[in-house]
Formats: sequence, C-alpha cells, structure tokens
Amino acid sequence: MRVVSLVPSLTEAVAVSAPGVLAGATDWCTHPGGLDVARVGGTKNPRTDRIVALSPDLVIANEEENREPDLAALRAAGVEVLVTEVRDVPQAFGELARVLDACGVRVRPRWLDEAEETWSALPPPEHRTTAVVPIWRRPWMVLGRDTFAGDVLARLGVDHRYAAHPERYPKIPLDELHAAAPDVVVLPDEPYRFTADDGPEAFAGLPCALVSGRHLTWYGPSLAEAPRALGRALRAACR
Repeated sequence: MRVVSLVPSLTEAVAVSAPGVLAGATDWCTHPGGLDVARVGGTKNPRTDRIVALSPDLVIANEEENREPDLAALRAAGVEVLVTEVRDVPQAFGELARVLDACGVRVRPRWLDEAEETWSALPPPEHRTTAVVPIWRRPWMVLGRDTFAGDVLARLGVDHRYAAHPERYPKIPLDELHAAAPDVVVLPDEPYRFTADDGPEAFAGLPCALVSGRHLTWYGPSLAEAPRALGRALRAACR
C-alpha cells in the first residue's frame, strides 16, 4: 500500500498507525518528527505531477484544506482520492477511522481510542467564555460558522463571537473585533503564525491566548492532548 497525504493531521495519523505506508506528504506535514517521505508541495498548491509519479494507491485529502481542481487532476490521472470532511469533533473520529481503514489499518490504534475517550470524558465547563479567534491578518479573518476549531473550543466552554456568521472564515475589520468585546482573543500559530510579538499588540486591553494550531485545528493523535493544552493556555490568558 502506497499513500500520499495532502493533510498534515492525516499524515501524522497514518504515519503513527501504519509505518511505511506513506509515500508522500506536503511540505506542511511536520509530524511526526523525522518523517522521511517525498514532499509534494503545499496543501493548496500540490505538485500533482510529482504525486502521480509516486504511483500511490490512494491520496488522502480534505474538502477544506485542498482544492478541488487539484483533486480532479489526480482522479483524471487514474489516482484514487479519498476526501474527508471534518466540521466537529465526533466527525473527526469517524473520518479518522475511515481514513485508517482505507490505508489498510485493520486494528484500531490505541491513540484513537485514547483521544475519543478524552473528549467523551470532558466534564461540563464550569463557566463559559466568549472569544474572537483570528486565523489571519492583513486582512483580519476569524473563525465563523461550522468549523472544527470552533467546535473544539465550544466543547471547552469557549463560545466564539462569529459562530453564527454566514461565512465560515469571515473578514472582520479590527475595530469590529474590538467592539465584539470578547473575554479573550484566541491566537493560534497556524494558518497565520501569531506570536507574542505579532498579534496581541492589535488587541490592547483584551486578554490574548496564544495556542498551538496543531491542538486547535488538527484532527489526529494531537486530539488526545488538545483539551489539556488548550485549557492551560486559555486559563493562563484569563487569569
């Protein structure tokens, strides 16, 4: 079995569950460390010619992270493509099981059980917090409706202000983000790499939580530690 992954979180899931199966991955596939496979470009601009040359039995992709014209080009070249859709935590577990089965994993990996158990055992939040969650600047873009990251935060007691917005990733002027008066601004380090020196300065007077994008937006082995890691960052910001 030869698999090319165009989704960083799925790359990690397959690599740790079926060693040796991955033949290629994107330049953004950083986990697990030391992954030695052919690199096929970015998630939005994969080298389809390079992927076809790897003769994969399967390419795994995501309807949000990857572009349909690239996936169509792979199908036209005779490559089988599995496209996932992940909008909430339960759906993530179902799609992970589907991907691993397609990659020949016949025994459900322990990390997947542990991650699912971690999320199902979460106690009800003692109180709820409001947030805005920028994912880009210049222009400012935030989490909107129907996103996996939004569901992750909601299950941890964080309600983001634009969850009912018609768009999934709306562009919102900075003054409107301030006017939303959130309890906290959540700044992940991907897709835009917010840092202590790049992001918080735009929200003077508001607590800012710098969080790992891998824990907020990835659906893979990191799901097991995500509640603890995100909760720690949020508590530190709101003290």
